[in-house]
Amino acid sequence: MKIPFSPPYIDQDIIDEVTHTLESGWITTGPKVKLLEEETAMYSGVEKAVAVNSATSAMMLVLHWMGITRGDEVILPAYTYCATALAAMHIGATPVMVEIGPDFNIDPQAIKKAITPKTKAIIAVDLGGWPCDYEAIYAVLAANEIQQMFAPASPQQKQLGRILVMNDAAHSLGARYNHHPVAKAADITVFSLHAVKNVTSAEGGIICLNLPAPFDNNAVYATMKLWSMNGQTKDALAKSTAGGWQYDIVYPGFKLNMPDVLAAIGLAQLRKYIATLHAERKRVVELYHSLFKGKNWAILPAFERVGTVPSYHLYLLRIEGANEQQRNQIINKIAEAEVSVNVHFTPLPMLAVFKEKGYDIANYPIAYQQYANVITLPVYPQLTTAQITYVAQTVIEATESVLD
Repeated sequence: MKIPFSPPYIDQDIIDEVTHTLESGWITTGPKVKLLEEETAMYSGVEKAVAVNSATSAMMLVLHWMGITRGDEVILPAYTYCATALAAMHIGATPVMVEIGPDFNIDPQAIKKAITPKTKAIIAVDLGGWPCDYEAIYAVLAANEIQQMFAPASPQQKQLGRILVMNDAAHSLGARYNHHPVAKAADITVFSLHAVKNVTSAEGGIICLNLPAPFDNNAVYATMKLWSMNGQTKDALAKSTAGGWQYDIVYPGFKLNMPDVLAAIGLAQLRKYIATLHAERKRVVELYHSLFKGKNWAILPAFERVGTVPSYHLYLLRIEGANEQQRNQIINKIAEAEVSVNVHFTPLPMLAVFKEKGYDIANYPIAYQQYANVITLPVYPQLTTAQITYVAQTVIEATESVLD
């Protein structure tokens, strides 16, 4: 039985939405992007959402809007995809990597130790779709010594009056924290709509604005939309109206906009996800749980906390007692049975671009330990009970043959 890792969910409703866009004659940024923004904001419980061309671009735009630049520091977990750190690097800031906890998420106490007067933002990452402990993160920022250390250097930083908390929620669209949508947990949340995500637009990202008063999230939305379109006062749709050709460039912005043809995919996906797909992903995860529960070597994902619901994006199965070499042997045996699995992720300090800048995995023993024995199993709505059972049995047989 051949099991792919993460095929996109494409049904006739999604095809029809895209076809409607193509037939409309308008394929770049326009009405479908607006609808996607509105429906994502509503689902996420925030005032406004900004659709752009990727989650990486989204994080860059947020940091730039916050006035973060050269000499500033951005704290983030050592265990994440490279985009989290690259977003900070691309706007000139220094990524400050810290340790994670047993749930793969950033350790709030490690954040506390890493804060300096140069710290302007924290990027938390809901790895696998499991929300971070945001209450603990905000408790760190509320401490007197941390507040006194904060040195604002832009109007936005002064208005916020503390370090920004941004959620790299690439994996966690659909998750809930403290009984609320996860986008309510941080100041700003960024979702990814990349091809392998729970909701996809093929490529894309969405910024959910949840900034506290006195910020006007509607005004911030307008600014980010402007900056994501080269600082141009009219988008292509507005310019196409009769007599609407005149525009101005009022800011040296970026070209980060999402086109309607991709927003159409995302719009249909989001509606389907809310209706059925999130529940289907939960079904897959719960069956994995039941199949691995009796194995003393199986460390199951941490999906239990009052008021918290994951997005069920990834199933991070850890093999207790296995080292990195054994884990790789297990993966090779699984591949022989035509089951595609993965590893999320290689910790940042192990990647060449970061090693060359002096980051050392020896400083992150927990991150390395988690990485060395983890295997990511396929999770998507199309998986049948028979396929899930086959994946689990293949993993069990491969693991026990290597560990024996």
